[in-house]
Amino acid sequence: MRHSASTVTPPSSRSRIRWEIAIVLALGLGESAVYSIVQLAYRLTDTTPLADQTTTLNPSRSDREIFDLIYQLLGIGFAVVPVVLVCFLLWQNTRPHLGSLGLDGTRVGADIGRGILLVLVIGIPGLALYAAGRAWGLFVAVDPGGLDAHWWTVPVLLLSAARASVMEEFVVLGYLFHRLRQLGWGIWPIIIATSVLRASYHLYQGPGAFIGNLGMGLLFGWLFARTGRLLPFLVAHFLIDATAFVGYPWAAATFPWLFGFPG
Repeated sequence: MRHSASTVTPPSSRSRIRWEIAIVLALGLGESAVYSIVQLAYRLTDTTPLADQTTTLNPSRSDREIFDLIYQLLGIGFAVVPVVLVCFLLWQNTRPHLGSLGLDGTRVGADIGRGILLVLVIGIPGLALYAAGRAWGLFVAVDPGGLDAHWWTVPVLLLSAARASVMEEFVVLGYLFHRLRQLGWGIWPIIIATSVLRASYHLYQGPGAFIGNLGMGLLFGWLFARTGRLLPFLVAHFLIDATAFVGYPWAAATFPWLFGFPG
């Protein structure tokens, strides 16, 4: 991993770091993982088969347009608070201020290009896995959109994709990799642990989502460990989610069987 060697962390500091990690996760992704596990248990014990169930990723929050917009923006804004927290915790007085998170403001064009390449590497196999998982009953039908058509629908869906990208990659890759290294973890235990976390908070979509996101986490973690650069993963995650959220109406109409609708 292309990071400077960490100094030995005193036991008192290691205890503080563990508590800090627990608090950061409890404010966001850890909470989502717990709810996803409970939701999967609910789905598996429901009388409706898993393959006939549906989940909506960006549901409408009000039948009144202006309040729906307000609730959407508030939800997105508060969801990124854990990201603000980890930036505050790891902010360095000298440049690059967020270097410990894998952001140094250099080689932006190259990082964006790598992110686009990652979309091609992950996106197509991901769709194939989802199609196979739907056929095998391992995925619920996923509705990535869920919002009514308003003038603000596409911008909000893009903001939602940005929120998911920033929240997951800042915390799972940037923050946890740095803090767990400080606790003395080896690189592969970090990659595996963060990948399991990533997979866990997607369990509400079914066991297939756990498998797919575990694979994505292992690839992302391995590549991040080699490069130490976060931007490619932010770009890739945003593009994947933005394509799914905004392109859903077309995809659902073109491939209705894939999304749980009668052909």
